[in-house]
Formats: sequence, C-alpha cells, structure tokens
Amino acid sequence: MPFRRLRPASARSMLRAFQAIHRGAPDPGFMADLAYAQHKDLDLSVRIGALLAFDALLITAGINPLTASPGAPLSLDAANQPFEVVLIGLGVILLAASSLLCVRAIMIGEEFSPEGIEDDPVALAQRLLAAYVASVDAQSRLVAWAARLTVAGGAVTILGCAWVLLLKMA
Repeated sequence: MPFRRLRPASARSMLRAFQAIHRGAPDPGFMADLAYAQHKDLDLSVRIGALLAFDALLITAGINPLTASPGAPLSLDAANQPFEVVLIGLGVILLAASSLLCVRAIMIGEEFSPEGIEDDPVALAQRLLAAYVASVDAQSRLVAWAARLTVAGGAVTILGCAWVLLLKMA
C-alpha cells in the first residue's frame, strides 16, 4: 500500500474504534497502556502551556527596549544604535519562533483511520495507541526545539539589554 497521509481522526471515529476494542469488558492491559499515554500527553500539554506563557513574558521584556520612551533606561534609538536594535530584534524573533513551535505542538492531533480493520479489535487497539503515541512524540520533538529557541532567544535578549544598559551607564 503506498504511503498516504491520514487526516486527523474525528472524535466519533476514535470513539467507535475504542468501543469496538472493549466490547464487553475492557482489556486491562490496553486500559493501562492508554492511561500511560494519556498521562504523558497531559504532562506534555502542561509543559507546552508553561513554555508558551514564558515565551510571551520574554517577548514582552524583549520588546520593551524597542518601544520604551526616549530617555528610559532601556530605550533604544534605531538611528544611533542599530546593532543593539538588531540584537534585541533577533532575540524577539527567536522567542516568537519558539512560541510558533509551541502553538504547532498544541495543534497536532492523532492521525487515525480504522479503514480495513473495523472488525479486528486488536488491530484497532494497536492503531489507536500508535496514533496517540505518534502525536505525543511529534509534540515532544517540537517542545524540545521550542525550549532550545527559548533559551537562545532569552540569552540574546538578556545580552542586548545588558549591552544597552552598559552603554547608557558609560
């Protein structure tokens, strides 16, 4: 079968697959696997939300020198301080890219299709868990990159702010 991209599953098709898996009594092993995957997904969701909120705070702090009133301790004059403006702007861009990755991670859904295995509960369970785990793995990769960009953007922004303050004090 040639590779084709599955569309994100609807809640209805996933519910029907889940119901087919546990007709009668749910398999305890499957329920334990599902609970483990759900715990990982919840933990990841908390991390994504926290990182996104932290990025928002850092972006706000990074934009401050660019928008501060003239004469303020962290204010910049683009005409006279172009390198500082570019440095702070680079930090804000890195933080914005991190935020974009977090939002992308939030938007990832499970790509699941019961096509061809509607009557096989074991195959449905395997495909359902595989789709769930694949989405958690994709979110984990995006969050790892977002964390790296947050550290880089925060460091660049701090460096820029320190540079501006040192120039003002000199």
